[in-house]
Amino acid sequence: MKEGSLIPMFGRARRDPALAVLEGFHPLKHALRFDATIIEVLTDDPGRLDELALRLAPDVRERVTAMARPIETQIFEQLSPLPPSTRVISLAERPRIDTALMLADPRPEPVVLLEDPRDLGNMGASVRVCAAADIAGVLTTGGHDPWHPDALRGAAGLHFALPVARIGGLHELAASGRPLLAVDPDGEPIDSGSLDPRAILAFGTEREGLSDELLQQAAARVRIPMRAGVSSLNLATSVAAVLFARRRD
Repeated sequence: MKEGSLIPMFGRARRDPALAVLEGFHPLKHALRFDATIIEVLTDDPGRLDELALRLAPDVRERVTAMARPIETQIFEQLSPLPPSTRVISLAERPRIDTALMLADPRPEPVVLLEDPRDLGNMGASVRVCAAADIAGVLTTGGHDPWHPDALRGAAGLHFALPVARIGGLHELAASGRPLLAVDPDGEPIDSGSLDPRAILAFGTEREGLSDELLQQAAARVRIPMRAGVSSLNLATSVAAVLFARRRD
């Protein structure tokens, strides 16, 4: 493929629901660790990429080196609105996510629902937390694609470690059999011992919170105890606090 054709190809990939644009080394590293299908790996500094792989991910170094294709810096700079400092950008296939299968996961692990998240980086950071906690999956609603390159960047590519998908509405959760728990300032303090291990934990935006529709459908509301005068936590911080509170002995 000619280098000049890479620019429109990556531009189209950003809008393609079957593809994922991975900006930087960490998203590529995690995509490889979790068996993503990589289509293209491009760099304008092969030496630096090899050094990064050796230092940060020796387990995937051989595959990174084999796949990486050197390109001119002038082309590399046009493949992303914000060229990654690690000087590598990749293209991968998105996994096909069956939300019904995700919700049917029999493990005693929750699903996280992000209702209409507004900040892509924050959305990605939430996915990263969920991957670390090894939960059943992440669902989102609203207009933002959870697989947007900015969200993937915020998650360091950990979308490939667990199911991540956008749903059309709350009706898609009705048949899951999982209780819907709203994380809400007016809820009861979180009690890790009383949380259903297979709940759907719903988080709203920092400014608006959860919708009235979701609050009405929730089986219960829980809150994160906080110091008086602190109005809210960052979304990813809230997700981390709840997921790891439930793991306390």
